[in-house]
Amino acid sequence: MRKIREILRLKHEAKLSHGKIASALGISKGVVTKYISLAQVRGVACPLPEDDASLKSLLSTLRKPTGKVDPDWFQIHTELKRKGVTI
Repeated sequence: MRKIREILRLKHEAKLSHGKIASALGISKGVVTKYISLAQVRGVACPLPEDDASLKSLLSTLRKPTGKVDPDWFQIHTELKRKGVTI
């Protein structure tokens, strides 16, 4: 959360470019662009909220379930016990 706060501070207060912010913080320009655009969509502007919890709630993205199902580990174990079967 500290880096997100620093990204937004450098963008709004210091008026740095995405590349300069990325090199200053040691992250990629894509990450900088992602968080700045997310903040713009969510309406987060300076001054930033004081506590990390309120900033996190403003910037949190709702993730959809991936729909992945865990494998049937018992069946995999049973198959691997057979002779000649390897991973």
